[in-house]
Amino acid sequence: MTQDRTWRTSSYSGGAEDSNCVEVSLSHNALVRDSKNAGGDVLAFSVPAWQNLLRSLGSR
Repeated sequence: MTQDRTWRTSSYSGGAEDSNCVEVSLSHNALVRDSKNAGGDVLAFSVPAWQNLLRSLGSR
């Protein structure tokens, strides 16, 4: 499911190998994973749920 997707690292990661960071893959839905554990669990969001999350975070 996640192998054939393109992943983008957060611009807030700082680029350090040991930094806490997330990656997101946007296709027909949004998947979010821990960049240090690419084979681990993935959070899946529908497009409307992802948009609502971003809107909510932007209003803080």
